[in-house]
Amino acid sequence: QVQLVESGGGLVQPGGSLRLSCVASESIFRMYAMAWYRQAPGKQRDFVAKIYPDSSVNYADSVKGRFTISRDNAENTVYLQMNSLKPEDTAIYYCNLRKYSINYWGQGTQVTVSA
Repeated sequence: QVQLVESGGGLVQPGGSLRLSCVASESIFRMYAMAWYRQAPGKQRDFVAKIYPDSSVNYADSVKGRFTISRDNAENTVYLQMNSLKPEDTAIYYCNLRKYSINYWGQGTQVTVSA
């Protein structure tokens, strides 16, 4: 069973920055793509960013140019650096690992962007 633990969320002012972390209990972490999703109250869970084993990346249009996803395979950790945060970025952010076509999710970490 894959276990994912997110951290780094919190309250930040518009224009500010946060760095989210996700640690995976997976010995072959480096072989899998990792992604971040987010879900605001009353809304669907939306894709944010994805990083592949070769470190290539994809971003949602809404965060492109502001967010950066990266990974440290030695530490089984994926990061999401979030800059120029907007109130509409407020959501619970979830770490995702896809293994053999099965999605694994962390518990989520709350990000609130407000003055």
